[in-house]
Amino acid sequence: MTDPAAPSPAQLARRGDQALYPDQRRVLARLFLPGQEILGQGMSRADAIIGRVLGLSDAAVPATLADTMSRFGQRHRDIGAMFATHYAQVAHRVPRTSTPALERRQLIGACFTQEYAVEAAALFNPSIVAHPDQSGVAPGELRFVMSLRALGEGHISSIEFRTGLLGQGDSVRLDEQTPYIQTGQFTSTTSGDYTVAFPAELPMCERVLFPAVDEESRGIEDARFTRFVAAGGTVTYYATYTAFDGAVVTPRLLQTGDFVTFVSTALAGDGAGDKGMALFPRQVGGRYLMLSRWDRESISVVGSPDARVWSDPVTVYRPTQPWELIQLGNCGPPIETPAGWLVLTHGVGPMRTYGIGAILLDLDDPTRVIGALRRPLLAPNEAERNGYVPNVVYSCGALVHQDTLVLPYGRSDSAVGFAFISLPALLRQLLEAGPD
Repeated sequence: MTDPAAPSPAQLARRGDQALYPDQRRVLARLFLPGQEILGQGMSRADAIIGRVLGLSDAAVPATLADTMSRFGQRHRDIGAMFATHYAQVAHRVPRTSTPALERRQLIGACFTQEYAVEAAALFNPSIVAHPDQSGVAPGELRFVMSLRALGEGHISSIEFRTGLLGQGDSVRLDEQTPYIQTGQFTSTTSGDYTVAFPAELPMCERVLFPAVDEESRGIEDARFTRFVAAGGTVTYYATYTAFDGAVVTPRLLQTGDFVTFVSTALAGDGAGDKGMALFPRQVGGRYLMLSRWDRESISVVGSPDARVWSDPVTVYRPTQPWELIQLGNCGPPIETPAGWLVLTHGVGPMRTYGIGAILLDLDDPTRVIGALRRPLLAPNEAERNGYVPNVVYSCGALVHQDTLVLPYGRSDSAVGFAFISLPALLRQLLEAGPD
């Protein structure tokens, strides 16, 4: 039985002062293709635009290009290279009788380029893992990588990254953010799978995973990163995420060893449904395990021999508490502790208000719940309840640093804050509470 003198779960969570807000100045230079309707004489709008540039005088071309470069050159690392890339993508439309000079090619490329503000609407739903490079870190500190869901025009989501240091106490120091962002080099590998590679020297905060295949066309949502350790000690970073094409939700899995090259694969099986899958950080009983919400409202555990096909879902925790009446899901991958697998949960209650809670699963048999909080650890306070989606606190992953659970979380889908929770105190409450 829970000690009535013990602090409530909400009293365990300490909110930090650090916060991240969306920055509309962070823009991608993306290919712009206007409508392809036929204007007459068999010409599309793209053909007409190219024709107008080819028709400009030799004096107007460099002047127009110079003006464009002066207004946009400082907003991107190499806008000229982007113009060249976009020219190459429409070059087949240039009449064979024309051989445009470099400046004219650059101007054509500029006409088929647009800026896209990836954070125009919101920045939220973070996950956090230990950085693969801990060199030069002072004793008592931990370098981290944090993923973030960014929301831009058209309600399209992408994944960004930030880095920083966790220090003593509730200290979070975020690395300075540069003004640039860019997507990586896309390569299709096998059917439905692909690779995205960034230059190794590109700062982490400049790397953006943007929708790359048809099933992601309306967004890459809620990456849940985990540092996965294989039986032989090899470390791989995996992240489950939701691909959305505007109608169908498809779970996918990212894999990287360095946050430079990412491989994305589609997940399959009766256990890989809906949103909110989260991979365990190691195999259990010789199998990959994943948290799943295949029934759209409960937490289940599913298994796989290869981390691609997931089957035999076992429901382990259903909505029972008042703050979970609508549905329940996880808030990131399980965290291994001596007491059991710590799973942060999100519950949705009346007025679609979200709260973050916790359950504890048995280490050897994660289908067995050994502890569950009756009240949430975190719920929106008055300063957090207004935003793009009101009354929401949500996370895609936490980590443990010096007996403190560091929990980055989205505030009403509009900003990111940090909460700090004593891990021993939380585990004690879970064990005292027992299964629901």
